[in-house]
Amino acid sequence: MFAPLLQNLRNRRPLVHAITNYVTANDCANLLLACGASPIMADDPDEAPEITAHAAGLVLNLGTLHRGTIPAMVACGKTANARGIPVVLDPVGAGASRLRTETALQLLREVRFTVIRGNLSEMEALARGHGGAHGVDAAQTVTRDNLEGCCALVRDFARRTGAVAAMSGAVDLVSDGQQVFCIRNGHPMMGLVTGTGCQLSCLAGAFAAANPDCPLEAAAAAVCAMGLCGEIAHQRLGPADGNGSLRTYILDAVCRLTPEQLEKGARYEIR
Repeated sequence: MFAPLLQNLRNRRPLVHAITNYVTANDCANLLLACGASPIMADDPDEAPEITAHAAGLVLNLGTLHRGTIPAMVACGKTANARGIPVVLDPVGAGASRLRTETALQLLREVRFTVIRGNLSEMEALARGHGGAHGVDAAQTVTRDNLEGCCALVRDFARRTGAVAAMSGAVDLVSDGQQVFCIRNGHPMMGLVTGTGCQLSCLAGAFAAANPDCPLEAAAAAVCAMGLCGEIAHQRLGPADGNGSLRTYILDAVCRLTPEQLEKGARYEIR
């Protein structure tokens, strides 16, 4: 199912405009290059919408949010909508502060998103419309024990927003409001590398840009690919290697991933 989507990404090499956070911007740019896309990062309101107009995909990330970028995000989202460009939202830390939560809710009101990728606490905060999370990392996560309830939540969130919802956790869930992909790729050590979630959002943006007619499958392919590359990276670790090596090996794995590897290595079920 996913091999043709990765092949499209490699062949089409879409330009992806990412307004992301300064903690992970370099890793996100390199991830986009590794997967076959071309990154561009501009967040000044005077130029960002113009940049978006030339791109094939847009990623908006709230990781290091400040008021100067909020108008740029809104304007870029509206430009993308007007031009039919897929838009991905990563509402990092939604629920952790009023500014983050209100900004995410403003974006949901003013921009039509193709994919919204976040963790359980972020999606719950947006579904409630107010805060409650303790930080930018998940206070709760999707597990095998709460899987059924999380499937219902992600399906409802997708229906309410009109976007494909991708919820990260020990089991990743991707839904268009009808089907739910339950994805079991990944390795727990990925949590020791800052920015793997931001990278995944950019990867989802690249897959969506290269496959605009199938956003559900594109998002699921991105989640499987990132998790699989985390597994491949972990297998490379030697006795003296730690999270720094894993960070590099993940990038290497994305760069070298073949459509055949993705097809064979993706572990998921559809509910």
